[in-house]
Amino acid sequence: MMLRFQHSEYLWALALLIVLLLAFIGVAVWRRGTIKKIGDPGMVERMFKGYSRRLFTLKFLLVFLAFFFGAVGLANIQKGTRQEKITRKGVDVVIALDVSKSMLATDIAPDRLTRSKQLITKLLEKLSNDRVGLVVFAGNAYLQMPLTVDYSAARMYLSSVTPDMIPTQGTAIAEAIQVSNNAFNKKERKHKALIIISDGEDHDEGAMSQVDAAKESGVMISTVGVGSPTGSPLPDANGGYKKDNQGNTVISKLNEEELTKIANAGNGIYVHLDNNTDDVVNALANRIDEMEQKTFGDRVFTDYNSYFQYFLGICLLLIVIEYFVPGVKNFRLIDRTEAI
Repeated sequence: MMLRFQHSEYLWALALLIVLLLAFIGVAVWRRGTIKKIGDPGMVERMFKGYSRRLFTLKFLLVFLAFFFGAVGLANIQKGTRQEKITRKGVDVVIALDVSKSMLATDIAPDRLTRSKQLITKLLEKLSNDRVGLVVFAGNAYLQMPLTVDYSAARMYLSSVTPDMIPTQGTAIAEAIQVSNNAFNKKERKHKALIIISDGEDHDEGAMSQVDAAKESGVMISTVGVGSPTGSPLPDANGGYKKDNQGNTVISKLNEEELTKIANAGNGIYVHLDNNTDDVVNALANRIDEMEQKTFGDRVFTDYNSYFQYFLGICLLLIVIEYFVPGVKNFRLIDRTEAI
């Protein structure tokens, strides 16, 4: 059984639940403060015969849950119901993506990381007969997705990639090559391609030794340089640009020399990612097509059942219930003397 979200991008809407919760807390604090300004809280609340904090909280919970089920419903959770064994001819391709903070530089619009993810998405369309894996790296490297022919899963993994997933900063290209090499079948000495997408900045030492080890295992290594050699300032969390210890703006530059060196040693190609993404995709796909291909079979889910209707149904039901739940028990403001 395999579960997946068909439109995982809608799950970002769940972040708005935090905004709803903060708004509810803010209103509750404001209301309590206003009551205190009028007079004794207990006396003031008794002036309003129908006032009910429980009903107010209940209405909020209904809206909160409706929003949650609505977002999950739009994302459309699916369950795989049928598997087929598909025979393909292709190669194994591991894509190593740099997710360091320098990939947030905007010298290539909208930023280096976003453009790199767009490149991978287009490349997946060209590699429809190949198995694909994904490695992410910054100061460390991790296998994000093992080799698979499930391209929908690959896109789902790719959509979740952010610089925050690896707290250690740097550009550990050597470790990325090592992790990628380990993702391949060790018994084979061909049919293996590695694509490194990075700005090459602040790279660690030892990358060339890992290139030699991967090459010995039959891995062809190509590199994609993202950014510009002249560089770009790095945005910070405050809306400005990152500064060094002397107060100077930090400029992140593309290190084409290192990436070209790796590609040449790995029998691959180096390409620069600029505004023309299609040319880069075609160059990489053509280089992979030149490799000797293998025949392999894999079991993939071909039929999925969708369950969005249940979540959207619950969402609609909660909205209807919230509509009929009154905010107060009644609307009659009783006289102060009656309350006393």
